Amino acid sequence: MTERTIALVTGANKGIGHEIAAGLGALGWSVGVGARDDRRREAAVAKLRAAGVDAFAVPLDVTDDASVSAAARLIEEQAGRLDVLVNNAAIAGSMPQMPTQADPATIRTVMETNVIGVVRVTNAMMPLLRRSASPRIVNMSSSVGSLTRQSGTDAEQTTGPVAVAYAPSKTFLNAVTLQYARELSGTNILINAGCPGYVATDLNGFRGVRTPGQGAAIAIRLATLPDDGPTGRFFDDAGVVPW
Repeated sequence: MTERTIALVTGANKGIGHEIAAGLGALGWSVGVGARDDRRREAAVAKLRAAGVDAFAVPLDVTDDASVSAAARLIEEQAGRLDVLVNNAAIAGSMPQMPTQADPATIRTVMETNVIGVVRVTNAMMPLLRRSASPRIVNMSSSVGSLTRQSGTDAEQTTGPVAVAYAPSKTFLNAVTLQYARELSGTNILINAGCPGYVATDLNGFRGVRTPGQGAAIAIRLATLPDDGPTGRFFDDAGVVPW
Protein backbone atom coordinates (compact mmCIF):
# COMPACT_ATOMS: atom_id res chain seq x y z
CA MET A 1 0.00 0.00 0.00
CA THR A 2 1.11 3.53 -0.65
CA GLU A 3 -0.84 4.88 2.31
CA ARG A 4 -0.08 4.06 5.91
CA THR A 5 -1.54 0.72 6.95
CA ILE A 6 -4.25 0.94 9.63
CA ALA A 7 -4.53 -1.85 12.21
CA LEU A 8 -6.69 -2.53 15.24
CA VAL A 9 -5.56 -4.85 18.02
CA THR A 10 -8.09 -5.80 20.67
CA GLY A 11 -6.86 -6.31 24.21
CA ALA A 12 -3.78 -4.27 23.33
CA ASN A 13 -3.22 -2.56 26.65
CA LYS A 14 -0.96 -5.34 28.01
CA GLY A 15 0.74 -8.65 27.37
CA ILE A 16 0.72 -10.20 23.92
CA GLY A 17 -1.70 -7.63 22.55
CA HIS A 18 0.56 -4.76 23.51
CA GLU A 19 3.53 -6.47 21.86
CA ILE A 20 1.49 -7.10 18.71
CA ALA A 21 0.66 -3.40 18.59
CA ALA A 22 4.32 -2.53 19.12
CA GLY A 23 5.44 -4.92 16.40
CA LEU A 24 2.95 -3.63 13.85
CA GLY A 25 3.79 -0.06 14.81
CA ALA A 26 7.47 -0.79 14.20
CA LEU A 27 6.52 -1.48 10.58
CA GLY A 28 5.36 2.12 10.30
CA TRP A 29 1.70 1.26 10.67
CA SER A 30 -0.93 3.28 12.51
CA VAL A 31 -2.23 1.05 15.29
CA GLY A 32 -5.48 1.30 17.22
CA VAL A 33 -5.10 0.14 20.81
CA GLY A 34 -8.38 -1.51 21.66
CA ALA A 35 -9.06 -1.90 25.38
CA ARG A 36 -11.94 -1.38 27.78
CA ASP A 37 -10.00 0.02 30.76
CA ASP A 38 -9.52 3.75 30.20
CA ARG A 39 -6.43 4.15 32.36
CA ARG A 40 -4.59 1.13 31.00
CA ARG A 41 -5.53 1.96 27.42
CA GLU A 42 -4.21 5.51 27.66
CA ALA A 43 -1.05 4.32 29.39
CA ALA A 44 -0.45 1.77 26.64
CA VAL A 45 -0.92 4.39 23.93
CA ALA A 46 1.50 6.74 25.69
CA LYS A 47 4.09 3.97 26.00
CA LEU A 48 3.77 3.03 22.33
CA ARG A 49 4.02 6.65 21.21
CA ALA A 50 7.12 7.12 23.36
CA ALA A 51 8.64 4.22 21.41
CA GLY A 52 7.84 5.93 18.11
CA VAL A 53 4.63 4.07 17.25
CA ASP A 54 1.75 5.91 15.60
CA ALA A 55 -0.78 4.61 18.14
CA PHE A 56 -4.29 5.80 18.85
CA ALA A 57 -6.76 4.83 21.55
CA VAL A 58 -9.88 2.83 20.76
CA PRO A 59 -12.26 2.40 23.71
CA LEU A 60 -13.49 -1.15 23.19
CA ASP A 61 -15.32 -3.76 25.21
CA VAL A 62 -15.73 -6.76 22.91
CA THR A 63 -18.74 -8.00 24.92
CA ASP A 64 -20.74 -4.80 24.40
CA ASP A 65 -22.57 -4.04 21.15
CA ALA A 66 -22.61 -0.28 21.68
CA SER A 67 -18.91 -0.17 22.52
CA VAL A 68 -17.96 -2.15 19.43
CA SER A 69 -20.17 -0.01 17.17
CA ALA A 70 -18.62 3.14 18.62
CA ALA A 71 -15.14 1.73 17.97
CA ALA A 72 -16.00 1.11 14.33
CA ARG A 73 -17.28 4.67 13.98
CA LEU A 74 -14.12 6.05 15.56
CA ILE A 75 -11.88 4.17 13.13
CA GLU A 76 -14.01 5.27 10.19
CA GLU A 77 -13.75 8.88 11.30
CA GLN A 78 -10.00 8.71 11.90
CA ALA A 79 -8.87 6.51 9.04
CA GLY A 80 -11.79 5.75 6.72
CA ARG A 81 -10.86 2.08 6.50
CA LEU A 82 -9.20 -0.79 8.35
CA ASP A 83 -6.44 -2.92 6.84
CA VAL A 84 -5.71 -5.37 9.64
CA LEU A 85 -7.82 -6.62 12.55
CA VAL A 86 -6.15 -8.67 15.28
CA ASN A 87 -8.72 -10.26 17.59
CA ASN A 88 -6.52 -10.76 20.64
CA ALA A 89 -8.78 -9.96 23.62
CA ALA A 90 -9.50 -13.07 25.67
CA ILE A 91 -10.11 -14.30 29.20
CA ALA A 92 -9.36 -17.64 30.85
CA GLY A 93 -12.26 -17.74 33.29
CA SER A 94 -12.10 -18.81 36.90
CA MET A 95 -10.19 -21.99 37.68
CA PRO A 96 -10.31 -24.95 38.14
CA GLN A 97 -12.34 -25.94 35.11
CA MET A 98 -12.92 -29.66 35.57
CA PRO A 99 -16.03 -30.52 33.52
CA THR A 100 -17.78 -32.34 36.36
CA GLN A 101 -17.36 -29.31 38.63
CA ALA A 102 -17.89 -26.56 36.08
CA ASP A 103 -20.11 -23.58 36.66
CA PRO A 104 -22.06 -23.02 33.43
CA ALA A 105 -21.84 -19.28 34.07
CA THR A 106 -18.05 -19.45 33.75
CA ILE A 107 -18.31 -21.21 30.39
CA ARG A 108 -20.85 -18.68 29.18
CA THR A 109 -18.67 -15.73 30.23
CA VAL A 110 -15.56 -17.12 28.53
CA MET A 111 -17.43 -17.83 25.31
CA GLU A 112 -18.90 -14.34 25.30
CA THR A 113 -15.45 -12.78 25.20
CA ASN A 114 -13.34 -15.36 23.36
CA VAL A 115 -15.81 -16.33 20.64
CA ILE A 116 -18.87 -14.10 20.43
CA GLY A 117 -16.70 -11.05 21.05
CA VAL A 118 -14.58 -11.97 18.04
CA VAL A 119 -17.66 -12.32 15.85
CA ARG A 120 -19.07 -9.04 17.16
CA VAL A 121 -15.88 -7.08 16.47
CA THR A 122 -15.16 -8.73 13.12
CA ASN A 123 -18.63 -8.05 11.78
CA ALA A 124 -18.58 -4.45 12.95
CA MET A 125 -15.21 -3.88 11.27
CA MET A 126 -16.02 -5.79 8.08
CA PRO A 127 -17.27 -2.75 6.10
CA LEU A 128 -14.01 -0.96 6.92
CA LEU A 129 -11.92 -4.02 6.04
CA ARG A 130 -13.65 -4.32 2.68
CA ARG A 131 -12.31 -0.85 1.81
CA SER A 132 -8.73 -2.09 2.19
CA ALA A 133 -6.57 -3.24 -0.70
CA SER A 134 -5.14 -6.14 1.34
CA PRO A 135 -7.29 -6.83 4.40
CA ARG A 136 -6.11 -9.32 7.01
CA ILE A 137 -7.84 -10.77 10.05
CA VAL A 138 -5.86 -12.59 12.72
CA ASN A 139 -7.66 -14.50 15.47
CA MET A 140 -5.41 -15.24 18.40
CA SER A 141 -6.10 -18.83 19.32
CA SER A 142 -4.12 -21.42 21.31
CA SER A 143 -2.82 -24.94 20.86
CA VAL A 144 -5.22 -25.96 23.64
CA GLY A 145 -7.94 -25.44 21.05
CA SER A 146 -6.49 -28.22 18.90
CA LEU A 147 -8.62 -31.34 19.32
CA THR A 148 -5.74 -33.37 17.93
CA ARG A 149 -3.35 -32.14 20.59
CA GLN A 150 -5.98 -32.30 23.33
CA SER A 151 -6.60 -35.98 22.57
CA GLY A 152 -2.95 -37.05 22.62
CA THR A 153 -1.60 -39.54 25.12
CA ASP A 154 0.51 -38.48 28.09
CA ALA A 155 3.59 -39.63 26.17
CA GLU A 156 2.62 -37.19 23.43
CA GLN A 157 2.37 -34.41 26.02
CA THR A 158 -1.29 -33.55 25.69
CA THR A 159 -1.40 -29.77 25.53
CA GLY A 160 -2.62 -27.71 28.47
CA PRO A 161 -4.61 -28.59 31.59
CA VAL A 162 -8.21 -29.76 31.61
CA ALA A 163 -10.16 -26.52 31.13
CA VAL A 164 -13.78 -26.94 30.06
CA ALA A 165 -14.31 -23.23 29.43
CA TYR A 166 -11.04 -21.88 28.04
CA ALA A 167 -9.82 -24.76 25.83
CA PRO A 168 -13.17 -25.32 24.05
CA SER A 169 -13.47 -21.56 23.54
CA LYS A 170 -10.35 -21.72 21.39
CA THR A 171 -11.65 -24.79 19.55
CA PHE A 172 -14.85 -22.84 18.86
CA LEU A 173 -12.79 -19.84 17.73
CA ASN A 174 -10.87 -22.03 15.29
CA ALA A 175 -14.15 -23.33 13.86
CA VAL A 176 -15.49 -19.79 13.55
CA THR A 177 -12.30 -18.73 11.76
CA LEU A 178 -12.81 -21.50 9.24
CA GLN A 179 -16.42 -20.49 8.62
CA TYR A 180 -15.36 -16.90 7.91
CA ALA A 181 -12.70 -18.19 5.50
CA ARG A 182 -15.32 -20.22 3.66
CA GLU A 183 -17.67 -17.25 3.34
CA LEU A 184 -14.87 -14.89 2.30
CA SER A 185 -13.37 -17.32 -0.21
CA GLY A 186 -12.75 -15.52 -3.48
CA THR A 187 -12.33 -12.13 -1.81
CA ASN A 188 -9.08 -10.42 -0.90
CA ILE A 189 -9.67 -10.89 2.84
CA LEU A 190 -7.35 -13.42 4.45
CA ILE A 191 -8.31 -14.74 7.90
CA ASN A 192 -6.24 -17.12 9.99
CA ALA A 193 -5.85 -18.31 13.57
CA GLY A 194 -2.53 -18.05 15.37
CA CYS A 195 -1.14 -19.69 18.50
CA PRO A 196 1.39 -17.58 20.46
CA GLY A 197 2.71 -20.50 22.50
CA TYR A 198 2.84 -20.72 26.28
CA VAL A 199 3.49 -17.07 27.06
CA ALA A 200 3.92 -15.65 30.56
CA THR A 201 0.92 -13.34 31.00
CA ASP A 202 -1.59 -12.61 33.72
CA LEU A 203 -4.02 -14.94 31.94
CA ASN A 204 -1.97 -17.92 33.17
CA GLY A 205 -0.51 -16.39 36.32
CA PHE A 206 2.75 -15.66 34.46
CA ARG A 207 3.62 -19.36 34.40
CA GLY A 208 4.40 -19.37 30.68
CA VAL A 209 7.87 -19.96 29.27
CA ARG A 210 7.75 -17.48 26.38
CA THR A 211 7.83 -13.69 26.43
CA PRO A 212 4.92 -11.58 25.14
CA GLY A 213 7.21 -10.43 22.35
CA GLN A 214 7.79 -14.01 21.26
CA GLY A 215 4.07 -14.69 21.46
CA ALA A 216 3.31 -11.70 19.26
CA ALA A 217 5.46 -12.94 16.39
CA ILE A 218 2.82 -15.23 14.86
CA ALA A 219 0.22 -12.45 14.78
CA ILE A 220 2.64 -10.10 13.07
CA ARG A 221 3.47 -12.76 10.49
CA LEU A 222 -0.20 -13.46 9.73
CA ALA A 223 -1.00 -9.73 9.63
CA THR A 224 1.62 -9.21 6.94
CA LEU A 225 0.82 -12.15 4.67
CA PRO A 226 1.16 -11.49 0.93
CA ASP A 227 -1.96 -11.35 -1.21
CA ASP A 228 -1.48 -14.99 -2.26
CA GLY A 229 -1.03 -16.12 1.34
CA PRO A 230 -3.08 -18.81 3.09
CA THR A 231 -6.51 -18.33 4.60
CA GLY A 232 -8.61 -20.46 6.92
CA ARG A 233 -5.56 -22.04 8.56
CA PHE A 234 -4.16 -22.43 12.08
CA PHE A 235 -0.49 -21.60 12.67
CA ASP A 236 2.17 -21.27 15.33
CA ASP A 237 5.82 -20.35 14.92
CA ALA A 238 6.66 -23.90 13.77
CA GLY A 239 4.03 -23.98 11.03
CA VAL A 240 0.55 -25.43 10.69
CA VAL A 241 -1.18 -26.56 13.89
CA PRO A 242 -3.50 -29.58 13.51
CA TRP A 243 -7.17 -28.94 14.11
